[in-house]
Amino acid sequence: MPALIALDWGTSSLRGYLLGENGEVLESRHAERGILKVANGAFAQACLEFCADWLKQHGELPAIASGMIGSMQGWKEAPYVAAPASLRQVAVALTGVDIPGHGPLHIVPGVSYRDQHGVPDVMRGEETQLFGALAGEGGAPRSFVLPGTHSKWAVAGASGIERFTTFMTGEVFAVLRAHSILGRLMPEDCVVAADDGFRRGADASLHGGGGGLLKRLFSTRTLGLFNDVPAAQLASYLSGLLIGEEIFAARSAGLLRDAGAVGIIADATLADLYRIVLAEADIKSVILPADLAAVGLWQIAKEAGIVVSS
Repeated sequence: MPALIALDWGTSSLRGYLLGENGEVLESRHAERGILKVANGAFAQACLEFCADWLKQHGELPAIASGMIGSMQGWKEAPYVAAPASLRQVAVALTGVDIPGHGPLHIVPGVSYRDQHGVPDVMRGEETQLFGALAGEGGAPRSFVLPGTHSKWAVAGASGIERFTTFMTGEVFAVLRAHSILGRLMPEDCVVAADDGFRRGADASLHGGGGGLLKRLFSTRTLGLFNDVPAAQLASYLSGLLIGEEIFAARSAGLLRDAGAVGIIADATLADLYRIVLAEADIKSVILPADLAAVGLWQIAKEAGIVVSS
């Protein structure tokens, strides 16, 4: 029997889950209705349209959402909870908004963290995936990576999310490929793959010696000019450089635990790229289910008393 409507509402897309009495996914759906694609802030209408048949068939189900829907650009801002952040702290900080003709939508807050220099960092949506990954885990903290436009590295465990750092890996790759000289030699239709170019780029960042990333980046052009890396592999080489740099920096920042394997939370293709580079760095890893948002939303809803597990 349905017990909860759970929404993973991000910048570009909206994913929805109809969850049963024990948190199992009964139905799921996806739409290109992220917050930037909802005109004039009509989030209530977008929510009603997206969930119309569920609400019609199952009545007043409780509803919860995480992601950028709780940002300043979203439906209503859900203030950040400062890390270290437990499941309980996040659950009691839910922000409610009215769904006309129905009960409220509970919005999950993001999580913030200040590093040793006092510089703030934030996440919205990833905290829910992390709580999903932690469901059923033991007490020892472990490291997680959530690759993407803004990759997140986090240390989390039974006490919750201890600390995290953001790397703009995906966005930097996109900008360099589309808007810098590095992309000029790359065929428009080439895709990033775990080819020789990718492995060479990763190795250069992990073991390439001095000079730093700003020096190594220009090798994307020169290796192409001299055909040391085929044009079809230059995008892969650039990706390998950036992912290798990210993993090198994460390890330097103490975000990789000695015990256990790094949990990778991403779609299969991207997760495999990170697995390959982690292995090259002699770091154990395990690829976790790509979509842990439903599990995390259930855990938060249960902790908040929105639902009661049978």
